[in-house]
Amino acid sequence: MPADADALAKVLDRLDRLESESEIRVLVAAYFDVCERLDSPASIEELRALFTADATWTGRGARYGAAFGAHQGRDAIVAMLAKYIGPPPHFALNAHFLGNERIVVEGPRAHGRWMMVQTSSYTAGGSDLRAASLRLGFQRLAEGWRIQSFETENIFSRRVESWNDQAPVPLPEA
Repeated sequence: MPADADALAKVLDRLDRLESESEIRVLVAAYFDVCERLDSPASIEELRALFTADATWTGRGARYGAAFGAHQGRDAIVAMLAKYIGPPPHFALNAHFLGNERIVVEGPRAHGRWMMVQTSSYTAGGSDLRAASLRLGFQRLAEGWRIQSFETENIFSRRVESWNDQAPVPLPEA
């Protein structure tokens, strides 16, 4: 292979990796966007489109293993997540914050790790703060990247009184 062709192949490989990482970030953000507004069968169909047909979704460790268990296949994952819709909806407020991202792309497969903080208030009452370690696997299909495996493991959980304090926002004095 001529030097120019070799250099071009390396640039194209890097470009594919960078574009794949970006697409995976968008995919993960879409998953959590839907999870923050689980409110209708339409939101469940949005989730369905994010997973491969043979995907797995697993709670790891003592707390999340017992709470969530393991679900094999897109239909089982969607059925588990559909329980959060209600009525009434499980969450009154649900927000996810991701950090410490690591994504590795290896051809048509990729894997990533994130640390997640989740703030939730429940329709039945109560609120909590949780942190979890996430490990996800991805597969590139004809229609784009999809989640093939989703693992979540609790780092800590803490009840809080409320997330939506109506007190005025403190501002500096003029």
